[in-house]
Amino acid sequence: MALEMQAVIQDFSRPNGEPLQLRIGINTGSVVAGVIGIKKFSYDLWGDTVNVASRMESQGVPGKIQVTGSTYEQLNDDFCFEPWGEMLIKGKGYMPIYHLLGRRCSS
Repeated sequence: MALEMQAVIQDFSRPNGEPLQLRIGINTGSVVAGVIGIKKFSYDLWGDTVNVASRMESQGVPGKIQVTGSTYEQLNDDFCFEPWGEMLIKGKGYMPIYHLLGRRCSS
């Protein structure tokens, strides 16, 4: 989905002609999910996994899909990544990060 989002956003630009760019962050792990609210219901996700994914997005590079090491480990057989160093994540310390490049790597 993130790859498709990056592809679609290329068709859009700002009124001044500058291209729109997305920062996307992905993390893999356990979450708590549920509905909150009494009069107006909202479905939401909580937990450390969500917080780290949010940091991947907010500290990411525009136009890139930034993922954690746990996501890389789950997807590296089917997707192409480039290592991007380490990032200091509040409450976690330094974590390795990667940029998702595409569906398959060319050999």
